[in-house]
Amino acid sequence: MSETPSPSAARTGIVAAALDLFARQGFEATTVDQIAQAAGISRSTFFRQSGGKDDVVFADHELLLEQLREFLDAPHPNPWEAVCEASLQVFRHFAADPELARRRYAVVRQVPALREREIVTVFRYERLFDEYLRRALPGLDPLDAVGFAALVTAVHNHVLRQLLRSPKRVPVSVLRKALDQVRDRFGVGTASAPAADDIVVAVFPRRMPPAEIARRLQDELD
Repeated sequence: MSETPSPSAARTGIVAAALDLFARQGFEATTVDQIAQAAGISRSTFFRQSGGKDDVVFADHELLLEQLREFLDAPHPNPWEAVCEASLQVFRHFAADPELARRRYAVVRQVPALREREIVTVFRYERLFDEYLRRALPGLDPLDAVGFAALVTAVHNHVLRQLLRSPKRVPVSVLRKALDQVRDRFGVGTASAPAADDIVVAVFPRRMPPAEIARRLQDELD
């Protein structure tokens, strides 16, 4: 007896079928009926699960954005690390099936409307990170929040494009190292933990946001 595919597997099958058709006959020439038939589902099921023809291209992003909202809504000891970990989660998702990600990238590049939507989608990640930092670090200068969110997003996209434009494997460690450099640039890198009997003399980089200084001092006092 065959097992019913999981929602995630079913969604991946629809996306793969759509991208295959887009690549072979073009985005505009492909109909919803053709995608549904190729995926082995009804037209109504396609609309229920994927929305429209352009929605299916960005289905993974909608799922990822929702997952990241839940992740960032949970408590995190270091908000800067949490944003970087959220970025790593997105990269791991696409690196898990790089061929599918490359096919999607090729389709998006060929369709102006999809490129415009991609720009909007990237901004949604950036805004999610920005808003989270402002919530997690009350008093944080908005310029520090938006600057860190924008740089994390830009660095993530730079490393992801390396994966999409080349058949070579790009390990997640490449992005992790780049994000460590982002944190160092903002002065919010990981500090070594003092021993229990240490006398702590706090010295912070001038570039460290005041809200982060306050957070670290509070951690030491607690």
